[in-house]
Amino acid sequence: MDAQGRGRADDIDPADQWVLNPNTGEYELRLAPSAPQSAVPGPRSTAPVGAGATRGRTATPAAPGRGVPPPRRRRGAPPEEPLPGRRGRRPVKKASKAKKALLWTGGTMAFVLVAGAGGAYLYIEHLNGNITSISDDGASTGGFQKDKAINILLIGTDKRTGSGNEGYGDAGSVGHADTTILLHVSKDRTNATALSIPRDLIVDVPDCPTTQADGTQKIIPGTTGVRFNTSLGQDERTPSCTMRTVTELTGVKPDNFMVADFNAVKTLTTAVGGVDVCLAKDLKDPDSHLDLKKGTQHISGETALAFVRTRHAVGFGGDLSRIGLQQQFLSALMRKLKSNDTLTSPSKMIKLAESGTKALTVDSQLDSINKLKDLGLELGKLDVKNLTFTTVPVIDNPEEKVKATVVVNPSTAQQVFDMVKNDVSFTEVKAQKKKEAAAVAARLDGAKSAASEVRVRIFNGGAVAGSAQAELQYLQNDEGVVKSENAGNAPAELAKTTLEYAPDQADQARRLADIMGLSGSAMKPGKSVTNSQGLPTMTLTLGKDFEEAGVSLTAPTKAPEGVQKSTADKVECAK
Repeated sequence: MDAQGRGRADDIDPADQWVLNPNTGEYELRLAPSAPQSAVPGPRSTAPVGAGATRGRTATPAAPGRGVPPPRRRRGAPPEEPLPGRRGRRPVKKASKAKKALLWTGGTMAFVLVAGAGGAYLYIEHLNGNITSISDDGASTGGFQKDKAINILLIGTDKRTGSGNEGYGDAGSVGHADTTILLHVSKDRTNATALSIPRDLIVDVPDCPTTQADGTQKIIPGTTGVRFNTSLGQDERTPSCTMRTVTELTGVKPDNFMVADFNAVKTLTTAVGGVDVCLAKDLKDPDSHLDLKKGTQHISGETALAFVRTRHAVGFGGDLSRIGLQQQFLSALMRKLKSNDTLTSPSKMIKLAESGTKALTVDSQLDSINKLKDLGLELGKLDVKNLTFTTVPVIDNPEEKVKATVVVNPSTAQQVFDMVKNDVSFTEVKAQKKKEAAAVAARLDGAKSAASEVRVRIFNGGAVAGSAQAELQYLQNDEGVVKSENAGNAPAELAKTTLEYAPDQADQARRLADIMGLSGSAMKPGKSVTNSQGLPTMTLTLGKDFEEAGVSLTAPTKAPEGVQKSTADKVECAK
């Protein structure tokens, strides 16, 4: 136990006091008859320890009916009568086989959230005290939303904090972005993409407004042509600066960020009881203290950290080889978290909640267990077979004789970024989704009118100022869409460009979609409006995805050839 009075070594572990009630499907707090009736761990009490109190815990009276459970009724015995003055227990529906739980990890960092029900909510206030948050400095979207796609930036730092970490990372490091993953979860929650960003990728770090300790803001000047990992820690940059750098690089603005150091891997793998990894050969690396034999190995704690930190034992000995190893480890961790022996174990669940909330620093939009719980419920809808791990496509830096850094692959990287930005899955979606996608794509099939017959009003719904006028001039002068007009700003901003049209305007809509590269999902069958001449016309609203006039809005439908990817449900062996 720690030195701050959280409990004595002879105290009962609170995790062991939560058991699954087979009648209700919920976890309940059950103490031995001789134990004091205390609550689950809460804020540390400042009162002296007295009779009936547990050191370091706030003692509270047991709620009526929440004391020591009565002996179980033998199968076949008649039900007991309720005590005088009490109503009988109402029948309850059986809950799902396991309550929602979530573990999301980013490279050497991990996020665990228990989204329990019933008695588990008594734990909320205690967990709130574990959470550390810092400002996002306006670099995020303002936080994830339940009805939209979710983009979470997961950052693992190389800062040597905590006991036993002296042999890892760079001595004296301020905590650079050593491992970074942009986690994209689709709007319909059927699939997700975990996009690893190499730490040695050459990028431009923008100017970063950063909140100081006294509440004032300081702008940290940007730098061009530097390693991605310097977007955090260097020149006192905070995670919000890494957020801005990712937005500049990918075009995707993260909703939230989560940061952890080396301790996260050790504590979280220990909390789940370790994970199984497959090795195609012996792995030995004195630098990361790794020594594992070929075959399936069960790792946790220090060994797990050594596994995700090694470079020299795999591949070509560089950061890209280590990214592949980390993705394999995260897949194993996800499978373990989704397994029944984790989800149905109250001891593991509570240890995960403790470890997860202590291991992370989150942005100010995720500063409570309730907010994390809501995020966990959204992410928990995902099937691991549709979680794809991939890496930003890169090539060796052509300006270096001795290859030490990489740059984005100009032929494939943008396609990967566009897939994430346009919510395109890297995996096959289930049959129903395929049918829906086919129906949407069918909007593009059929006759197309002449460009001169297309009548459309253009609104700016989130593109840069002047975009509506620029697109109008392009359509009229370059494409012959002369019956078009600028309608100004839209009533609300849109993430994506849309075209609304009436049924009898479908042929016009298909022509305009062909000119602009609009997808079937951008076409919205609806009704027409009248233009300045009182004639029926379609409505084109330029969203935040609109780049500039004349640039096609066609989104890629699959990953480019040669991009390596793997899914979390498959076991792969480290080579």
